[in-house]
Amino acid sequence: MKRMNRLPPADRKHLHTRSIQCLGYERDDGLWDIEATLVDHKTYGISNHERGEIRPGDAIHEMTVRLTLDLDMVIQDVDVAMPSTPFSLCRSASKAMSRLVGLKIGGGWMREARDRIARTESCTHVMELLGPLSTTAYQTMHWAIEEREKSQPKRGAPAILDQCRSLARDSAVVKIMWPEFHESNPGDS
Repeated sequence: MKRMNRLPPADRKHLHTRSIQCLGYERDDGLWDIEATLVDHKTYGISNHERGEIRPGDAIHEMTVRLTLDLDMVIQDVDVAMPSTPFSLCRSASKAMSRLVGLKIGGGWMREARDRIARTESCTHVMELLGPLSTTAYQTMHWAIEEREKSQPKRGAPAILDQCRSLARDSAVVKIMWPEFHESNPGDS
């Protein structure tokens, strides 16, 4: 894949790579599994007092979070695996993640997640995965949510409205897809 840069980069040396992969699954039992994996590695070796020498390319962090959701985007279960951490104590942070069960992914949910799990009880990297997990959940489950909404009596505007520029109530996209919820912008004449 060719990357398009507007400006050529300065001379530089590659030192660190962080990869995040998110996957969404529909389960046979009607629930949904959304998984995110974060892997960090360096292009050079580092010394670690627990692990000894971490060689170039070896994972410093490798952690996966799986959220199991219902179609209302309510968390039913959380599973965390941490095969590579800088310290063995890091793995104990996964226990606090069970406090997310019952939380609904939607507006303000990240604030609620942080209220339920103190910084010193969890792992910064695991908590960072909650953002990509939530957007992956929506991308995975969107069609099923829309199909359900089509089969139910109208309950108001779709939850997706006003979540980004294209889906703002004054956008051309909303005017075409949801004309009943489109709002003219006073500057549009």
